[in-house]
Amino acid sequence: MTEIVLRRFEAGDADWLTERHAELYARDEGFDDTFGPLVAGILADFLAEHVPARERGWIAARGEERLGSIFCVRKDEETAKLRLFLLVPEARGLGLGRRLLDACMGFAREAGYARMVLWTHESHRAACALYARTGWRLTASEPVHSFGVDLVEQTWEVDL
Repeated sequence: MTEIVLRRFEAGDADWLTERHAELYARDEGFDDTFGPLVAGILADFLAEHVPARERGWIAARGEERLGSIFCVRKDEETAKLRLFLLVPEARGLGLGRRLLDACMGFAREAGYARMVLWTHESHRAACALYARTGWRLTASEPVHSFGVDLVEQTWEVDL
């Protein structure tokens, strides 16, 4: 079996990442068709404006098959933001989420950030458990109606 590698996100990955986010969140969470354009906008902004020394995206891949993603972007001078953390269903349970998270947090630390934050939903139980195991703290939780469904949005933070 081909080894799973973490490589840098490239512009050619944007369509795949947008489509997989939209497809998986619609299937698993019931999100409406406003979610895909949000992801596309995040990726377009990253491609147009990111500072490589302080921001990076990764794609987990086995050969040509893309399995997941994670991004570290600048929130402010001291704070990085984790974005677009995704694993396709067939890649879950392999420890790949931890590898992606470790790579992202390590990069943020090396880039000089003092902390990281992220925004997620309470329904992402496996991801939230991973955050808790790796030192993240839940700092806010709020019921909302977004993407056509009722959700509980969460904000997490970790000191680097």
